[in-house]
Amino acid sequence: MRTTLTTVAALSGVASAWMPGIHKDIVSIKGENLFNKTDPITKRWLPASGKIRGVNLGSMFVFEPWIAENIWSDMGCSNQNSEFDCVSAVGQDTANSHFQDHWDSWIVEDDIATMASYGLNAIRIPVGYWIREDIVYSDSEHFPQGALPYLKKICGWASDYGFYIIIDLHGAPGAQVAQNSDTGQFAPSPGFYVDYQFERGLKFLEWITTQIHSSNSFRNVGMLQIVNEPVQDSNQVGNLLSSYYPNAFSRIRAAEKSLGIAANNELHIQMMNAKWGSGDPTQYLTDNYFAAYDDHRYVKWDSSVAVSKDDYIRSSCNDDRGGNTPTVVTEWSLSVPDNVQYTPDWDPSTNQDFYARWFAAQVIAYEKQGGWLFWSWKSELGDYRWSYKDAVAAGVIPKNLDSVYDLGVC
Repeated sequence: MRTTLTTVAALSGVASAWMPGIHKDIVSIKGENLFNKTDPITKRWLPASGKIRGVNLGSMFVFEPWIAENIWSDMGCSNQNSEFDCVSAVGQDTANSHFQDHWDSWIVEDDIATMASYGLNAIRIPVGYWIREDIVYSDSEHFPQGALPYLKKICGWASDYGFYIIIDLHGAPGAQVAQNSDTGQFAPSPGFYVDYQFERGLKFLEWITTQIHSSNSFRNVGMLQIVNEPVQDSNQVGNLLSSYYPNAFSRIRAAEKSLGIAANNELHIQMMNAKWGSGDPTQYLTDNYFAAYDDHRYVKWDSSVAVSKDDYIRSSCNDDRGGNTPTVVTEWSLSVPDNVQYTPDWDPSTNQDFYARWFAAQVIAYEKQGGWLFWSWKSELGDYRWSYKDAVAAGVIPKNLDSVYDLGVC
């Protein structure tokens, strides 16, 4: 399969969702119409195939210390597990200052321009519910404040460069999984799965939906993920499927209706797909118009795949991520099991050819679905297997992404 940045057909009826490849007028912050641009870095048209090719802005608005330990330490958080813990330790005002410095420097406009020059067309932005500050329990919850202007700024830059944007509720009220910094709090148990926490999640979704449709900076946000990686436990997810998911749909659509949003401009509402292991996300939905699905594929943690280069290539080439449609593989990497990652056979400094071929194999598999977003754009690890930017610099990821189909990997 080959794709090119060519003109695509005009939107024909509401059955065509606003996904990459759809004809949609986009006006820049400066009031300039980007739709007719011919410059490949700035034009709005995405690949005619409609495939999402993008990266996550990991550790931007939900800080994961393992990605950027030096910055975390400089913020005075070196012994803390999460944003909640850091703010509790250093105090609200000090934390606000440190985090605002981080938001102002971790992803800058030059990063967005570089992504565009690499042929990427989408970004996924993980956020926590605490970005809506009035739903945070000020007496017992501690999170950095003041992130919304920085989110708007990044989305404005990305829109100027013609990116498709996914905003992802990565950190849910009470934490959707235990002891994981990617929820923003290292909670001893997942506290999200009760009605009052669902209600706070729904209030966040209503609010961010209104923000998206009301601010020009958010004009390229086409998808809203209603919770990232819920627990893979059938004893806990029942009310997630029967209550939170259908209510999220109704509350988001009600917010859009109140704003007079036409059906063809409504947001895609994204849930983890059935492969994630939290049940069938559609089980209780009565209206799945513009529903979308998320798949995460980290082969390093899949014990069914033998740890050999041939098996990794073979498994990825034959990897069927189908099921719920449309599915986008929004998280994946080139990382391998911890116990072998720096052995001679897997060392990234001497095995660039393998990692380039494995990257190609994964892209080919994921583009059989709606596309992909790599985790992550950058890191402080010094390991390109988790950093798209570093992998391009190492010659492992090509700037011409179409060229992965020419390698004959699969």
